[in-house]
Amino acid sequence: MKQDQSEGFAGRAPAGLALAEPTETVRHRWTISIVLVNIGINAAFFGPIQVLLGQQAAHFSADDKEGILALVTGAGAAVSLVANPLFGTFSDRTTSRFGRRVPWVFIGALLGTIGLLGLAGAPTIAAMTALWCLVQLGCNGALAATTAAIPDQVPIRQRGSIGGLASMGTVAGILVGAAIAAVVAGNYSLGFIICAGALAAGMVPYLFFANDPVLAPDEKSPFTWGNFAKGFWISPKRYPDFAWAWITRFLVNVGNHLVTLYLLFFLADAVGYDKPELGVLILTGIYAVLTLITAVIGGKWTDRVGRRKPFVIASSAIIALAALILAFFPTWPGAITGAAVLGIGYGVYLAVDFALLTQVLPSAASRGKDMGVINVANSLPQVIAPIIAFPLVAFLGGYVTLYIVAAVIGLLGAVFVVKIKGVD
Repeated sequence: MKQDQSEGFAGRAPAGLALAEPTETVRHRWTISIVLVNIGINAAFFGPIQVLLGQQAAHFSADDKEGILALVTGAGAAVSLVANPLFGTFSDRTTSRFGRRVPWVFIGALLGTIGLLGLAGAPTIAAMTALWCLVQLGCNGALAATTAAIPDQVPIRQRGSIGGLASMGTVAGILVGAAIAAVVAGNYSLGFIICAGALAAGMVPYLFFANDPVLAPDEKSPFTWGNFAKGFWISPKRYPDFAWAWITRFLVNVGNHLVTLYLLFFLADAVGYDKPELGVLILTGIYAVLTLITAVIGGKWTDRVGRRKPFVIASSAIIALAALILAFFPTWPGAITGAAVLGIGYGVYLAVDFALLTQVLPSAASRGKDMGVINVANSLPQVIAPIIAFPLVAFLGGYVTLYIVAAVIGLLGAVFVVKIKGVD
């Protein structure tokens, strides 16, 4: 079935294709728009998470900065747990003439932009927490919609490659966020404003080139609040591959967040690097470049051989190795090596695991909700990681213990991939 590649705002495609399995190769401009919106969303996430929120926490209390940062990031991540599947469900049922996903990308980006601008002048810790929750609400809503657009429009044979390019946008966004934080040189208010601009700018091309298939009203199932609530539970017994895929992504992301959460403080306090913000930018740059390269290579390679699990297992093990390097070599050369190894492993993981996940979704009618549930495996670790990390750093051996625990958790993710039976 061939999709109409018509021009115009939101790149509208005709109704009747929303629930079809995609077969047509996606156009380059659509892929570019997905990359750009991912850059904007992830700059809005990781500029604050890596540096700006930490600086703001230290502004409120230098002695309690770790606890404040854990509170703020944990509360925001808790909001994201609801936002991802909720916005995904709303987009599944949207019959807008602009398509199912586009309206929610716009709404989510708008909310995130407002939250970031508010953070620039947050007067209290409570305001800082509330505004970061708004950022998480909006950005996760936009993320849920754009993530669902890939299984909506990309054929299986191309998903590793597109997953790699989308992951390239994710990593580029992380790098942009770190660059913003470094350029503003401690002026976190200006940093939040620039992150807001990056989020808004990244959204615009997607609005014009989304080619979002329109859901016809008669394709939408009848709505009841009971079915709406029950829809968020996906039975592991009925869909075991989906469950194991969710668990493996959750564990690998817990390990990854444990590695990155206190990177600013690790460089300052354990490594003794005299310019930790610059250090974060350098390490993020090394990590990003290698992730960009391996995401594209890994995505194309997995499409070529038609296998996913071996790549996921190997990349998870490499990510765990990066955590061990940081644990036992808390020096600047050790940090550079750890960042490089992490980039190599995480690039392949992002591309290939995403392709694997799209192949275990329960239903075409609920791709947005199901990918939102998958995205909870990305956001829940942001809640869990501060809860695990703070006592480890403060009371149970410091950064050595933290990074060993991160490696063990990540390796468990590699082990559980073998439980997935429906994908090679």
